Amino acid sequence: MERYKARTVRHPAERAAAPGRAAAVRRLPRPRLTGLGGGLFACAAMLLVGGFDWLLFDASLLVYGLLFLPVAAATALWVRPADLITAPISVPIAFAAGVWPVSGGSGGFAGEVMGLVSALSLHAGWLYAGTLVAALIVVVRKAVLIGRRRAPRRIA
Repeated sequence: MERYKARTVRHPAERAAAPGRAAAVRRLPRPRLTGLGGGLFACAAMLLVGGFDWLLFDASLLVYGLLFLPVAAATALWVRPADLITAPISVPIAFAAGVWPVSGGSGGFAGEVMGLVSALSLHAGWLYAGTLVAALIVVVRKAVLIGRRRAPRRIA
C-alpha cells in the first residue's frame, strides 16, 4: 500500500525557486490560456486600454503604445505551453483591434477606416515592439520547456 501514497504536485517555478522566493512565486497569477483565450484576452485588454486612453489621455497614441507592451508580455506569459506560437500572432491583431478608439478618424465609415489605417501605419513601431516582446518571451519559454524535457535523459 506504500506505493499508492499521494504525491503533492508542485508548479515547476516553485520547485526551482529558492525558499525565500517561493512565497513570492506562489502569489503570482498562473493562468493558462488557450490560443483563442490568449487572443481574446489581448483584444479585450487592448480595447479597454484604447477606451481608457481616449477618456483619460485624449487619445494619446504614445500612452496606447506604452500600455501595449505589458499586454503583449502578459499574453505571451499566460498562454499555455501547447499554444505558445499563437501569442506573437494574436498580439498584433489585438493592437489593431484596440487602436480604433484612439485613431482619430471622423467623417463617417470611410473617415474611421482612414484614421485606423493612418494610426496603424504611423505607429507601427509600437506594433513591432510588442510583437517582438511576445516573440522573445515565447522563444525563451519554449527553450526552457525543451531543456526540462531533455534534462531527465541527460541524468539517465
